[in-house]
Amino acid sequence: MALFIFAAVIVLFTVLLMMPWASASGRSAKLHDAVFVATSAVSVTGLTPVNTAEHWSFAGQIIILAAIQIGGLGILTLASLVAVSVTHHLGLRTRLVAQEGIASGPLGEVGSLIRTVVICSAVVQTALALVLVPRLMMLEGSVGTGIWHGIFYSISSFNNAGFVIHPDGLAGIDNDPIVLWTIMIGVFLGSLGFPVLLLLWRYRWHIRSWSLHTKLTMEVTLLFMVLGAVGYAILEWNHSDTLGTMSTGEKLQNSLFASVMMRSGGFSVVDNIMEHSETMLITNALMFVGGGSASTAGGIKVTTFAVIFLAFLAEARGHEESSAHGRTIPAQAVRVAISVVAMAATFILAATLALIIIAGEDLERPLFEAISAFATCGLTSGLTEELPPSGLYVLSGLMFAGRVGIMTFAAALTLRHSRVRYRYPEGRPIIG
Repeated sequence: MALFIFAAVIVLFTVLLMMPWASASGRSAKLHDAVFVATSAVSVTGLTPVNTAEHWSFAGQIIILAAIQIGGLGILTLASLVAVSVTHHLGLRTRLVAQEGIASGPLGEVGSLIRTVVICSAVVQTALALVLVPRLMMLEGSVGTGIWHGIFYSISSFNNAGFVIHPDGLAGIDNDPIVLWTIMIGVFLGSLGFPVLLLLWRYRWHIRSWSLHTKLTMEVTLLFMVLGAVGYAILEWNHSDTLGTMSTGEKLQNSLFASVMMRSGGFSVVDNIMEHSETMLITNALMFVGGGSASTAGGIKVTTFAVIFLAFLAEARGHEESSAHGRTIPAQAVRVAISVVAMAATFILAATLALIIIAGEDLERPLFEAISAFATCGLTSGLTEELPPSGLYVLSGLMFAGRVGIMTFAAALTLRHSRVRYRYPEGRPIIG
């Protein structure tokens, strides 16, 4: 059902983007461009084969912003919210699916949490806009342009969409710290996930009251953010095409900015294709992991990484079960995490192979673009703009799978869990 709703929303926005009034030229957009941009917006990815500022009219940009907002809230969450408003309660199966999809706590809290999603989004995006609008009004020298750009970037950043409406991207704001830090904070909050934001609001920094999910999300997120920033700074510090010509303060700021964006934000101040190959490899890893569960970020999710890493530690120590913060992690959670990673790797491998064949490129750029699409990150090596329609459809399918597939796949595995009342004799294949 979630897949059908998601696909229907993409079709709707594709049709809207193909209207002549949605294009700056006044002519209907090409089908593959409209499909790609609609999928990218609804999946809050940010990849685009055309320049958003120049190709689309003001009406077209509004359509893209609406698609980002709907996609950011999440199709499953939105559908459950409608069910709450109509029936005033959720059925057991719907609650279970929603609970798995938004990683909520006790079953009884699901309905209230879903309603909180909209309020949380509105509050955070309004706060971001209150900072961005006056600053961009000053930078742009126009009240109307500043208001529009401020609203657009507040929604795009919190939803981790990565769409920009400056012709030359965020480079057009000339490294303004207020704008960059506001966008960075918006992306960071959006990548944590609604359950984490809800618990942080309830308990503030009373860490002992946090759930295991919140603790793992915060730990892995902050760890990767620091490691990514340090790695980016070390590799690009003296690179003239990226950080080399900036001041020390700008280098530190943009290293942290790049690290936050690698995991799902999709905004960039420098062209990714100009970065060293080592930097792009680190970016691939961070994009693959992504952000928090039930967030606007993509990837396999930081808790999935944490569960697999903790299982590895338990095995290395000879423990039968993995644990963290005084809590045992169920074996079923480990199996689901491994299955999610296997599914993600399979999709990325197949898409990378297809892109290599279609584009006639070496491995680096197709792999980067495939991971960015599946992880709904939006960073690009420049390949998307060069691809023929067949390549754009491959990436569109990958964005669709990355946004809906992992959530639905993990929920399906959990709901299909059943106890078998018999066991076969053990067999021990040789591992390694």
